[in-house]
Parts: sequence; structure tokens; C-alpha cells
Amino acid sequence: MNALTEFRNAECKPADKVDTFHVGDTVRVHFRIVEGEKERIQVYEGVVISRKGGNGPNAKFTVRRVAFNEGVERVFPLHSPRVERVEVVQEGKVRRSKLYYLRERSGKAARVRRRERSAKQLEEAAAARKVARAEKRAKKSAKGKKGEAKAEAKVEAPAEAPAEETAE
Repeated sequence: MNALTEFRNAECKPADKVDTFHVGDTVRVHFRIVEGEKERIQVYEGVVISRKGGNGPNAKFTVRRVAFNEGVERVFPLHSPRVERVEVVQEGKVRRSKLYYLRERSGKAARVRRRERSAKQLEEAAAARKVARAEKRAKKSAKGKKGEAKAEAKVEAPAEAPAEETAE
């Protein structure tokens, strides 16, 4: 492998961190936005109309939504550190790899058929969500414990000089 390929592969997210979704799925993309010194997460919900680049380092996907009777499309890099996560809201059943024809359609004609899943598949998906939630809670509690330890350290530290009161 040459240096360029190694660099590109180093920039990719690990395979277990990349969310699984397909063209036609309705997704919520949690995208980190930096405004000045503040940072927040913006959620963008819509239908995935294309995926390009497979799972490689340059992979990207396009999400389309209709806001105020105006179609809005946004392209997200799959391996970007700013893409926090991609949450599948509804799985779509489509027979094309690119859904550009949705651009000309509006209203009910722009809907994507829903993929029906068996009971076993639903149980597996529910179990996966349950595990993900448990991991998230564990991560939050670990962060909380660190914050508590810092707070305790501040409380235990002796006050060096008490504030003097002045009478007026």
C-alpha cells in the first residue's frame, strides 16, 4: 500500500461505528455544528436518495427532505467526524440505487414504499437498539462519575484565604 491509501484508511471510522442504512430509507442524521465557540447537534431527517463511494474513505450519501414546500437536499460524508450518527426511522423498499426521480414528484407521489420485516428481524433490531442504549447510558454514567470526582476534589481542597467582609 502506498502512503496515500494508508492515510485515507486511517481517516475512516471503524466498521462498527459506521451506521447501516440503504437508499430509500428515511433517516435522521445527527450532525455536529460549530457556531463560534459553541457546538451543537442538528438533526436532519429525510429520505436517502443516493450513496456514492461504497464504504470507502470518500463515501457520501444524499438526504432529501421537503421543508416549507421546497425540496432540500444535503450531502453528508459517511466518515466525517461531524456526523455523530445516522438513525434509521423507516426502511424503504426501492428497486433503484439512485432515487433522483423523487425530485420531480411532490406530495403522496414522492413517498417511498415501506419495507415489511418479519417478526424475527424486528426482534433483532429491537435487541440491537437496546444494546446501543445500554452502551450510551454506560458512557454517560462514566462521564458523570468523572465530573463528580472533580467536584469532590474541589470541595475537599482547603480554602486558602477566606474572603474578608467589609462593613459599609
